[in-house]
Order: sequence, then structure tokens, then C-alpha cells
Amino acid sequence: MKKLWLHSVRAYLRLGMFFYFKKVVVYNIENIPRDKPVLLLGNHQNALLDPLLIATKGSRFSFFLTRAAVFKKKFVSYLLGSLQMLPVYRIRDGWNNLTNNNAIFETCSELLKEGEAIVIFPEGSHNLARCVRPLSKGFTRIVFDTLEKYPNIDLQLVPVGLNYIHATQFSDSAAMYFGKAVSAKDFLCDNRNEGVVNLKSKIYTELMKLTTHIPPENYESDLLLLQKLNVDFLNPKEVNTCLVNNFKDCRVRPKTKLDFFNKVFKFLLIINLIMPYAVWKLFAEPKIVELEFKSTFRFAIALTLVPFWLLVITMILVIYFGWVIALMYFFFSLVLALLAIKW
Repeated sequence: MKKLWLHSVRAYLRLGMFFYFKKVVVYNIENIPRDKPVLLLGNHQNALLDPLLIATKGSRFSFFLTRAAVFKKKFVSYLLGSLQMLPVYRIRDGWNNLTNNNAIFETCSELLKEGEAIVIFPEGSHNLARCVRPLSKGFTRIVFDTLEKYPNIDLQLVPVGLNYIHATQFSDSAAMYFGKAVSAKDFLCDNRNEGVVNLKSKIYTELMKLTTHIPPENYESDLLLLQKLNVDFLNPKEVNTCLVNNFKDCRVRPKTKLDFFNKVFKFLLIINLIMPYAVWKLFAEPKIVELEFKSTFRFAIALTLVPFWLLVITMILVIYFGWVIALMYFFFSLVLALLAIKW
């Protein structure tokens, strides 16, 4: 039953992702070992959409370390647990709660012993900045505690680069790069602190290759120039090369000439989805404090209210005009959504 539940949820999320993103491109998914314990270590720009992309586009059902604050309500905690999410506590959750991480890290070691995959965002928090931020020690503790307890485990570490064109806008496009697997045993040494430093440095370096990394010194000016050049943020290798070469010989995306038609289709889509759109604009969006959550809440509305609204309108049309008209409307709505989002 658990596998059926996970397959069902992933299938629905995949459908939602298809209609939410203009495109999602995945590279080197073969780098995820299928028959070994693995830690997937990703950069974290876009709140809940980051783990959802890994969950829906990855090749394995993974467990996810998730900030403990979202587990406060009993039903939500049960639901998240059924989706293989584990709470991890941070300082902002209170010093007294940090000891709860001992049990969570122990659980992670046991899961890895069983050959499972676990997703961790080692930056420790989300941020829209197009750079890899310093990594926390939490993931290294899981690695070395697991190796200490199970010396023969062949634990693999896979860096994951998540890239967006406009992380807060709709419709957006995303690209996910899976780096080459690294053996955790390679970082074992007599001095554990030295091993921790080497491991953090290795993962940090690999993540910088898999996503756009704008150095903090001139971040704002460099970002503005990259945006003016219209570089392809879905291709971090090219963008990073552009930065290293001081903006010489930068490859840019051609600007589309179909903006007018895209705006027309989006306007028609808004009219067709006026109730969910009104809920988003009038109630949900104004309450968002952290911009990183903007796409998360928009996606949640698209995943829940939009299907409900379309079902209600379709049933009303069935009652008053019959199945033929209702199905024509439903088909028209799907085509309109594809034109507005994918065009």
C-alpha cells in the first residue's frame, strides 16, 4: 500500500509539474546509483519546488530531510511522514529541540544501511540568490556517523544542481543536473574534522559546477549584466564560463517574438481560472513573507484549486448543456493551459 500511495502521489505531482513549468530538463540521471545507499545533495533556491523536482524527476523514491517547523500540526506531520519526509531542527526552532536531531540522524543511518536514498539540502536554508552558499555540517555528520557505525557500507554522495530561469515567475523553466557519484569512504581519515572539511569542500565545488555561481563580491552588478545579456540560466556551465571570462564570448538566448500571443493566451487562461486566480492574488500572494515560497504557494493552488474549479464548471455544464459541451470545455481548458504555459 505504501508503494501504491507513493506512486500515486508522484504521478499526480508529475502531472502538476507538467502544467506548471514550461519545461523541466534533467541531465545525467544515470549518476544516481540504483542499488546502493545514496545521499542526494542539492542547492536550495526555490523552497518546496526543489525537493518536488527531485522527487518527481529522480529515479528513486527518496527520503527527505525537511525543516521541522512544517511538522507542527498532527495531520500535516502524518501526511509528510507518509511521503517519507523527516523533520530536522535548526537553531531558530529552539536550542532545546536540537537534540531531537540525534534520533533523526540515527534514522538516516539506518535507512542508508537498508540501501535507501536520502535528499538533503546542505546549505541549510533556501535563498533565491544565484550562488552556492556555505554548507552546514549536518550532512557530514550523517555521513561519518553512518560510516562509523557501518564501516562496510558503500555510501554514495550525488551533488544535484537545481536551476531556474525566473524562480518566482509563472511559467518558469527548470534544469536539474546530477553530478558524478562520490564515494563517502574516500573522505575517511584519522582526523574526523579534516575529513569533514574535505567533504564539504568537495561537495561545494561540485555544486558550483552544476548551478550558476555568482561570487558575492559583485553579485548585484554581475547578476544585472547576466540578465541584460539574456544568458541561459538553465545552462550553468556556460553562465559560469561567462563570469570567469569577464563577460566575454557569452552565449545568450535569442529573444522570442511571440510575447504578444503568449500574453493573450495567459489572459484567457486567467479568465478561465478566475476563482483560483482571485484566491491567489487576493489572499495567498499578499501573505507571502519569503519570496522563496512564492512559487511553492502558487504551485499548491494550481495543484488543488485549479482541478477543483475545472471539475465544478464541467459538472455545471453537464447539468445544463450535456456531456458533449462539458467535455468540449474541459478539452479547451487543457489546450488553453498548454498554449499559455508551454508556448
